[in-house]
Amino acid sequence: VLQEMFKGECRFINGTEEVRLVVRNFYNRLQDVMYDSDVGHHVGFTPYGEKVARAWNSDPDFMERRRAEVDTVCRHNYELSTP
Repeated sequence: VLQEMFKGECRFINGTEEVRLVVRNFYNRLQDVMYDSDVGHHVGFTPYGEKVARAWNSDPDFMERRRAEVDTVCRHNYELSTP
């Protein structure tokens, strides 16, 4: 069975002043690509992941949307994710 999944995490420091988005992509339980908003680009951990990271990083529209997710996903949903 082949399995592909991703996990996105919003990490909040001082409320919404400092927000970090981490998106990790997995294939067959092995992390192959990760995006960290503090780093600002995708990083590949497998040969396939490195190829995907290069493609995603070289697409300006995709990267603009990914960078905007800190605001559109994390900050926008802050009150839903805090007790």
